[in-house]
Amino acid sequence: MSLPKDLLYSEEHEWVKKEGDKVRIGITDFAQSELGDIVFVELPEEGDDIEADEPFGSVESVKTVSELYAPISGKVVEINEDLEDSPEFVNESPYEKAWMIVVEPSNESEIDELLSDEQYQEFINED
Repeated sequence: MSLPKDLLYSEEHEWVKKEGDKVRIGITDFAQSELGDIVFVELPEEGDDIEADEPFGSVESVKTVSELYAPISGKVVEINEDLEDSPEFVNESPYEKAWMIVVEPSNESEIDELLSDEQYQEFINED
């Protein structure tokens, strides 16, 4: 599995893409492959505040329901409404079509605690 090098990763299997003063968040290819076929995605509302390491939504697969954990704290400024009608995007395109939320970070230093692609690869290889 190849990981996009321009992203950062959390140990809860979320990816983070810095876009100016905002960040885009989704789940990794590893996470979606472990979950199986995604049938439903629950996301927060625009304007909601999320806290690092706290659940901000969930994904439901044919096997299980799994919480999504915020890699950083901040305010949700955009959600991917396409996932409401097309949750399969999470399986088909976890890094492009299946981004989940865009957040204005409230604590920039949390971004520095995320893993690089090499660190994340090592992390999932340990499991």
